[in-house]
Formats: sequence, structure tokens, C-alpha cells
Amino acid sequence: MKDASLTEAQYFLLAALQDGPLHGYGIIKATEEATDGRLRLAVGTLYGALERLERAGLVVADGEAIVDGRARRYYRLTDDGSAALQREAARLQQAANVVIKRSRTAQA
Repeated sequence: MKDASLTEAQYFLLAALQDGPLHGYGIIKATEEATDGRLRLAVGTLYGALERLERAGLVVADGEAIVDGRARRYYRLTDDGSAALQREAARLQQAANVVIKRSRTAQA
């Protein structure tokens, strides 16, 4: 997965973990906020993505806490996860620049 593009959900999931460890619900909320509500991760999607990202070494479980009688598992970004996120951000920026440049050329 290190050389593969991330899905939109994976991209924003990793981005949510840039500021530090979060539990599942925290990741869902951070993703919604980052996309102005456009991307709403379902619980099954979230945990499936976390499992794949964990297998790829991009995130790791970073402890658990019991809150209101329920266990919350926290996840954090690994160095490889941070690098993959940066590569994907650069790839998306390059792709956007192609469209922006062409749009400006067409308007001129």
C-alpha cells in the first residue's frame, strides 16, 4: 500500500490522526469536520479501513480507555502512515494543479 493511492476515506482517516491518537468516534467526527460533512464514515467502513491501514503499517492501536463502561481503542499514525499521507497530498495537489492550469489557460 506504500506506493498505492489512498482511497478518500483512508486519506481523511489518516489526516484525522495527524494531531494525535483518536478513538473511532473521534476519527468519524474529525473526518466529517474536515470535509464539511461531505464524507461521513460508517462504523463498518471506518473499522474496515483501520484494519487495512493497520495491516499496511500506516496506523497502530495506541491503547484503550473505558468511557461510560465502553472500551475505546485509540489509533495513531505511524511514520510510514505520515509519509503515505504526505505522498498522497502531493499527488492530489499535482492533479489539481493540472486542472487549475488548464482552466486558467482556457479562460485567457
